[in-house]
Amino acid sequence: MTRLHELRLHLNENPYPPLPEVREALAAQLDAVNRYPEFTPVTLVGVIADWLGVAREAVAVGNGSVGIALQVLDLCTGPGDEVVYGWRSFDAYPIITRMAGAEAVQVPLTAAGEQDLDGMLAAVTPRTRVVVLCNPHNPTGTVFDRIALKSFLAALPERVTVVLDEAYHEFARDPGIPDGLDHLADHPNLLVLRTFSKAYGLAALRVGYCVAAPELAGRLREASLPYGISPLAQVGVAASLRAREQLTARVDAIVGERDRLREGLARLGWHSFPSHGNFLWLGAGDASERLAAALGGAGALVRCYPGEGVRLTVGLPEANDLVLRAAGPAAA
Repeated sequence: MTRLHELRLHLNENPYPPLPEVREALAAQLDAVNRYPEFTPVTLVGVIADWLGVAREAVAVGNGSVGIALQVLDLCTGPGDEVVYGWRSFDAYPIITRMAGAEAVQVPLTAAGEQDLDGMLAAVTPRTRVVVLCNPHNPTGTVFDRIALKSFLAALPERVTVVLDEAYHEFARDPGIPDGLDHLADHPNLLVLRTFSKAYGLAALRVGYCVAAPELAGRLREASLPYGISPLAQVGVAASLRAREQLTARVDAIVGERDRLREGLARLGWHSFPSHGNFLWLGAGDASERLAAALGGAGALVRCYPGEGVRLTVGLPEANDLVLRAAGPAAA
């Protein structure tokens, strides 16, 4: 259990509490928690579709983006089928692959911490049903560009469903990074996965969404758990979308702190890839556990991958200052 004094820098959470208008919207809904939510979240689907400017038939929502990813695997795979993804990656991928009864095919990342798209294509077999891409990539923060995605999708058999996980999309600033929504019209086997947990700071409300071809999105909506999205989640999302300007300013501040933190850690001798998420990957190798222990001793809980590296979430400035103090020469 996390101690009260520890800084939570291990789950890539947004460090800011809800905006006042979001808090007010949630508080106003508390007196109705004795009532069931909508049987299917048609109102929330409409809110998201209108915001994105896409057809409502192309949108599905679920219990966080990982909940939708599990639904996709349940729909598209079965025993003996394969799911291809880069590794290391989001820890939930092997879990949901196993839950769906499929087999994981893990393709090692490149030395630059990037997904090996050519290697992933080579790993596709007649048994492959789903390929998962993560852009920006968790845990390294690396990205592939628009041209690479276009080439990958063109080379992949159309029978294979591509889950493009863009959970950290809002933190990416490079204009060459693709927006998955731009590729949906040309690739009906593509599903773009996003979340309100990260940039929008609603992790506890568990709301993810996807945009896909209407046939696939419709199958996902039909497979959704009845009453699966709470009224608090619905009003929280709506209020957050109304407050997009303030939330964008917060995201910009996190991006600025991310770059400051990376530069400071580099001066201390810790290597990290340029990150396009709200976190940094420190390729600390055999020093990973020692670094994580030093940070933990200073009150910062981080994600340690023994022998590989440490992933730490970008926090508020005072949290990042603490990290820089704790990661000094004594931790090396």
